[in-house]
Amino acid sequence: MNYKSTRGHDVPQTFSEILLGGLAPDGGLYLPQQYPRVSADELESWRKLSYADLAYEILARFCDDIPADDLRALTRKTYTPEVYSNARTGDNTADITPLRKLGDESGAPLYLLGLSNGPTLAFKDMAMQLLGNLFEYALARAGQELNILGATSGDTGSAAEYAMRGKRGIRVFMLSPHRKMSAFQTAQMFSLQDPNIFNLAVQGVFDDCQDIVKAVSNDLEFKSRQKIGTVNSINWARVVAQVVYYFKGWLLATDGPGQKVSFCVPSGNFGNVCAGHIARMMGLPIDKLVVATNENDVLDEFFRTGIYRVRKAAETYHTSSPSMDISKASNFERFIFDLLGQDAGKLAQLFRDVDTKGGFDLSGTPDYDRIRQFGFVSGRSTHDDRVATIRDLSSRYGITIDTHTADGVKVAREHLSAGTPMVVLETALPAKFADTIREALGREPERPAAFEGIEALPQRFEVMPADAAQVKAYIARHTGL
Repeated sequence: MNYKSTRGHDVPQTFSEILLGGLAPDGGLYLPQQYPRVSADELESWRKLSYADLAYEILARFCDDIPADDLRALTRKTYTPEVYSNARTGDNTADITPLRKLGDESGAPLYLLGLSNGPTLAFKDMAMQLLGNLFEYALARAGQELNILGATSGDTGSAAEYAMRGKRGIRVFMLSPHRKMSAFQTAQMFSLQDPNIFNLAVQGVFDDCQDIVKAVSNDLEFKSRQKIGTVNSINWARVVAQVVYYFKGWLLATDGPGQKVSFCVPSGNFGNVCAGHIARMMGLPIDKLVVATNENDVLDEFFRTGIYRVRKAAETYHTSSPSMDISKASNFERFIFDLLGQDAGKLAQLFRDVDTKGGFDLSGTPDYDRIRQFGFVSGRSTHDDRVATIRDLSSRYGITIDTHTADGVKVAREHLSAGTPMVVLETALPAKFADTIREALGREPERPAAFEGIEALPQRFEVMPADAAQVKAYIARHTGL
């Protein structure tokens, strides 16, 4: 299995090579030269597998340069009940990702797939814990070190830092928008005192942080000298690890071959729903992939109109679902590549237009018409919508959900089809967004005991302008390279 760049770089790369590399040399994102297919018989044979062994079966189709026994050991080390112990019941869960049926609405079973039982209470743990173990394995095998540069709007940063803290040969430099995360999210990251963790609070919005990561990654001399890697969803391993829970969700929501399931995904950077697209390309029987946005509705606008229009920093809203406060979805490029029939030249021109013109327009083209063939629909949610949805699910089903998941439920309800299960992917536990839970329900959300009083812990971070040169200088000072 070799990999190619969305922008045409034609030197084939292996899984291990792109694992540590991030962006391709031409600025594109890596995709496999062909998507592996899973037959209906193979899918049925996976029904009784543990999450760890299901992860092995899927990852093995994308990664043939890690010995099978080593890869299986890595997935079994990652996906254990001890690591994923923050289930709503407070008990360890052998399923890792429990599926909860909320009820039948408009003739469709509505489900919630629990993805927030990991160490940082967010779905990002599902991929990041594996990535940490893969990095440590690959670096030890090669006798190398890695300096990870990442950007976060909330949950990616803490998930990456908890996965990488104490890992041999790894340093983490994480950029976040200054004072634009929830108090819980901020405390999760900034309270870590591990010497290999560096938090930089950037004076700007998430898109500024993401632009800095890309600018540093595109400086190939600096990237090579400083051994820069990434944990953002531009990293292929992050995305393929997320493919696993679509297969698990489908297996839990069905009882026989060929049955269709729809998934609704709260979306900001497009990595999570891109994993669903990949699962569908592999043969998973998915009916609809529903993209749910908040007030930062760049993706919803594209799927409705064919116009992709990046917002300026002043047009990016700071919302009560802050992990989705993104207007430039870095993973979107992988989907557009497939939408264009994998035409790398055309893709490269469109994303040059993003940089020079602020977007592109596919409306009225055959390319845009393919969106429905891929099963994509979308919708938008506001603060009032998410408060109302949190109240409704608490009253109707006795469950408390976080703000991002509420965006997902609200939009999922707009795309129900009678008889087809709709699975909403949970984003985080509600404890991470206490202000909105108090507004909606008049009480504090429950939180695992390990996180009591986290906001009062000492915090270690550095405020920095949105300037790639200053970030590079900071990295160089702290690596000594």
